[in-house]
Amino acid sequence: MAVSLIRSVILYFVVVVLYRIMGKRQIGELQPSELVLAIMISDIASVPMQSVSTPLVSGIVPIIMLMSAEVILSFVAQKSHKMRKVITGEASLIISEGKLIVSEMERLRFNIDDLFEQLRNNGQFDISQIAFAVLETNGNLSILPKEQYRPVNMQDLDLKPNTASFPSNIIKDGELDEQALYRIGKDINWLHAQLRKEKIGKIKDVFLLCADTNGVTFVQRKGV
Repeated sequence: MAVSLIRSVILYFVVVVLYRIMGKRQIGELQPSELVLAIMISDIASVPMQSVSTPLVSGIVPIIMLMSAEVILSFVAQKSHKMRKVITGEASLIISEGKLIVSEMERLRFNIDDLFEQLRNNGQFDISQIAFAVLETNGNLSILPKEQYRPVNMQDLDLKPNTASFPSNIIKDGELDEQALYRIGKDINWLHAQLRKEKIGKIKDVFLLCADTNGVTFVQRKGV
């Protein structure tokens, strides 16, 4: 039992480390080659985990080989447009100027129900409001609404937005991150002044405080 547990933990860490090398992806964003790789690795890893008689190296070596092949293919695809087209495919335009491109939908075997499901997932319920829609290589639908249905932005209203830096988590669960505080050009005196405005006496009473160069963007005390 102990041997099986140790083997499982080793394989787990090997797979996690190798997936970190591949980069950050959500399951829904996996390219076809990455999805195939994930299925094959799970199948290979399960054999030495279930059978103690199978050498551990019989699972680790094929996994490393597959990961290496994926990294090499990714590098080649990055450098060559033709190879990228072969490996990951190309995005497909399925709505253009408000009209469905039926031939492209048929080629992709992407039916009307699939289309409306994707539209709803993007918060769009009226197809007449769509100017362009592109089916990405990972299966997600990117949508550009017609001009009259696009959200109003500050440029449309002739407003000038305040320039802000990326918000930093200054306090997390009662612990101060001094580096994050200094990154936004603030000091401890400024922080205490902000806490007094929120009627919070101590840093340890704060669950989360986020701020950028313009000031506090979010604050919540513990127990709320």
